[in-house]
Amino acid sequence: MLGTDDNSGGIDLVTDGAERTFMEDVIEGSKDMPIIVDFWAPWCGPCKTLGPALEAAVKAAGGKVRMVKINIDENQQLAQQMRIQSIPAVYAFSDGKPVDGFVGNQTPAQVKEFVKKMADLAGGDGLEDALAAAEEMLAEGAAVDAAETFAAILGEDGSNAQAYAGLVRSHLALDQADKAGELLANVPEDIAEAAEIIAIRAQIELAEAAADAGPVGELRETVSGNPDDHQARYELATALAATGDNEAAIAELLELFRRDREWNDGAAKLQLFKIFDSLPGKDPIVLTGRRKLSSMIFA
Repeated sequence: MLGTDDNSGGIDLVTDGAERTFMEDVIEGSKDMPIIVDFWAPWCGPCKTLGPALEAAVKAAGGKVRMVKINIDENQQLAQQMRIQSIPAVYAFSDGKPVDGFVGNQTPAQVKEFVKKMADLAGGDGLEDALAAAEEMLAEGAAVDAAETFAAILGEDGSNAQAYAGLVRSHLALDQADKAGELLANVPEDIAEAAEIIAIRAQIELAEAAADAGPVGELRETVSGNPDDHQARYELATALAATGDNEAAIAELLELFRRDREWNDGAAKLQLFKIFDSLPGKDPIVLTGRRKLSSMIFA
């Protein structure tokens, strides 16, 4: 079996190959999708540049092309069979046979174009597939791979709001809050007000506010003992949102708004809007919350 570097829907996108599995992984595998084979060696200087560039481009293709890395020092017979005389050497296979390739280093633009040409053999929308793959990586905890894929997408489309927000979320998942903050501080002007950017800003602000709130259990007891403790209810809602219980958080803020809509300069309504912004606009929780808030405002 091959070692896994990346996953998209359970498919290994970048793997280490070997002579014994070449037929299965490359020849047979290319009947399902194009396979790019990178012949390299640890002592090869250009390989250290080309390899990562190929990997990034393959990840950006979002599951439409795979890459198999072959160390020629460990697979000398295979290298001889493939008549590898100089490295890096790259071959692309489709439908069980080689269809393209090159020898020597390439510019980043050439690498992207080569991978795109192979991915186009599979059809579909490459960027959309890449976005879906990156989102899945992030959801499965592969934040490093997700960050690389989102970054690769931005290399193709610097104004892709979903990819930009995804990159920020990836850095947050890696506990790189400073890097995430730096990215948000430098959002391209044309996507600064995109829903995805507004959402990630709201999520970060909610998380920061939750850090100052107490434990949910203690706050519930406080509110239960004194329903008019608006600060405790506000902190309870913030803490609930931080745990992902947005429905309960919205309910607490609506109750606070019902009791005193002007408390703390309308903090309840502002926090409600922040939670709404942090979630998909068509989320039933958001739609219900907005409707209830509107009915209170215009009652």
